[in-house]
Amino acid sequence: MRRSLRRGSSEKRERDGWLSIGVSGVGLTSFFSDAGHEITTALLPAFVTSILRGTAAALGLIEGVSDALMGIAKLFAGPAANDAALRRRMASSGYLGTAVATGAIGLAATVWQAGVLRAIAWMARGARSPARDALLAGLADDKTFGRAYGLERAGDNLGAVAGPLLAAGLVGWVGVRHAMLFAFVPGVCAAVAITLVARHAGGTVGAAKARVRGQLSAMVGTGAMRTLLPITLFEFGNVATTLLILRATQLLHVGGRGEAAAASLAILLYAGHNVVAALVALGGGHWVDRSSARTVFGAGAVVYVAGYACFALGPHQWWAILIAFSLAGSGIGLAETAESAFLAQLLPDRLRGSGFGMLGAIQAAGDLVSTVVVGVLFTTVSYTAGFIYAAAWMVLAAGAAYGTALLG
Repeated sequence: MRRSLRRGSSEKRERDGWLSIGVSGVGLTSFFSDAGHEITTALLPAFVTSILRGTAAALGLIEGVSDALMGIAKLFAGPAANDAALRRRMASSGYLGTAVATGAIGLAATVWQAGVLRAIAWMARGARSPARDALLAGLADDKTFGRAYGLERAGDNLGAVAGPLLAAGLVGWVGVRHAMLFAFVPGVCAAVAITLVARHAGGTVGAAKARVRGQLSAMVGTGAMRTLLPITLFEFGNVATTLLILRATQLLHVGGRGEAAAASLAILLYAGHNVVAALVALGGGHWVDRSSARTVFGAGAVVYVAGYACFALGPHQWWAILIAFSLAGSGIGLAETAESAFLAQLLPDRLRGSGFGMLGAIQAAGDLVSTVVVGVLFTTVSYTAGFIYAAAWMVLAAGAAYGTALLG
């Protein structure tokens, strides 16, 4: 039997502003988690290509397959996350699993071992994501979903600033391999934080019994499925940031600058990408609440085109590469905030887990295609060809968003 959690609803009514303890706690959770796994993300290009002697194509395959498995995990975890009690346990265990597997990548002795651990970490990340996003909807007011999800995205991206900075410092202290082991510590902090704030979330108990097919059928009636076209086009062009770091490292490896120095500088510039993404996500959340998700999403795709164009031109100056990273960060900050806020606004609580699971599956499937294809283009054709390919999909995404009313 379904029943509402009165405690969560009561606390929700008592809030005197959108920035509640629960909403802030989810943002803090995302900060800690990203600070952990972004240590590994920042170091993975150098670890795979320099220490394990892999190729850009191998790196693209690792990232693409991991993203695909994360998407599958999101899709099948989504219906379970419709249940308020289950989503709490899923979030806690998912964050802990991500922390353990991510830190263990530093123990890998071969490329395939690193790939398996990355895949496990990303599957745990996928299983927790619909639960976290549904929890956040139960902690926020429906008129402030844009700001709530903007704050969560900001926490995520600020963690992605702290992670590369920690990585850059740890590399000089303990080396690449041992630096990756430190990813476990902030990941555990994230698991503790989400466990504490989950107790404050409202939601519906007993909504997880239906199968994936039944949940998807129910979503069709809400109109949510119509949003998937521009999102799918966007994700086909959303290249993994590890490939952006790899491109930056290649561009900076000139003028007597060694490979290690180029990699360190690329990581620092990538931190700038995440600072911009955090700030833009906060602003984008306010923009969503005052305007529409369609407008904000389309703007994100357009900005991404400009960022990819900069990477395709191949500047060697650090400030020009920072501009390219900043444009890409602005694009992701706008687009991801708009995607999450729209689904939270459109779907009832009993379907939000399924909605976020479907969104995650679309994102991961698109990322698999984009990252693998671009990685292969980097290796067999040129870096420029890879970025032109990705930018073309962003143009199509912007056209789908602005040419229709699919995103509201």
